Amino acid sequence: MLHLSIIGIGTGNPRHVTAEAVAAMNDADLILIPLKGEDKADLAGLRHAICRTAVTNPATRIVEIDLPVRDPSIPDYLSRVTAWHDAIAARWRATITAHLPQGATARVALLVWGDPSLYDSTLRIAARLHAHLPLTVKVIPGITAIQALCAAHAIPLNDLGTPVLLTTARQLRDHGWPAGIGSAIVMLDSGGAFNTLEASAFDIWWGAYVGMPEEILIAGPLAEVAPQILRQRAKARAAHGWIMDIYLLRHRGITDHPAPA
Repeated sequence: MLHLSIIGIGTGNPRHVTAEAVAAMNDADLILIPLKGEDKADLAGLRHAICRTAVTNPATRIVEIDLPVRDPSIPDYLSRVTAWHDAIAARWRATITAHLPQGATARVALLVWGDPSLYDSTLRIAARLHAHLPLTVKVIPGITAIQALCAAHAIPLNDLGTPVLLTTARQLRDHGWPAGIGSAIVMLDSGGAFNTLEASAFDIWWGAYVGMPEEILIAGPLAEVAPQILRQRAKARAAHGWIMDIYLLRHRGITDHPAPA
């Protein structure tokens, strides 16, 4: 039997790792560290740094795993992602069986940025293992990028009595601003989806590498700060080879929240 712990580790700051997460790491026989190419080597390095800080059990092994990439020859987005997840699950299974005794009860841990429940596919990939390995899954929640963004800007997520939409840049680009929504958190932006909006109607609170030493924060009327965000984003991506950013948009015609200073 395989016991799989999927552990939220926050946004890269070791101080965001909860006591429950530390306990789960030390209970693990095996911790898998995904490798996503040279451009994202820092992400594996940050996971290793968290393990060096948190893991004190000498029996816990830490193993790197090369992850497959999406197949660009598959034109449909959902089909491309589904095939990619199948390939990742197969890679997990091969690595686990190679490093753990067959037929034994074992505990494996995966470290997930932010929280495993929020725009992360680790749980979907883990579900694919059921067809090949008997397992249980436990989720240890982590600090989300949303929480870290709002804390960094010292703002509430929502206005009084109003909903907040969680969405992706793809949805924003393809469908525009949803009717009746005053606030939206936008994730997984490859760069500048907010430029598809009528900038004069919005305020933005943007952050990259939130919670990390490299943190960059910009806030203000979208019409004024959008070019600055795009410049800073391009500069940071060139410097690090990767970027994680997130932003909160508020529609001035729907929200009563004061604009950012």
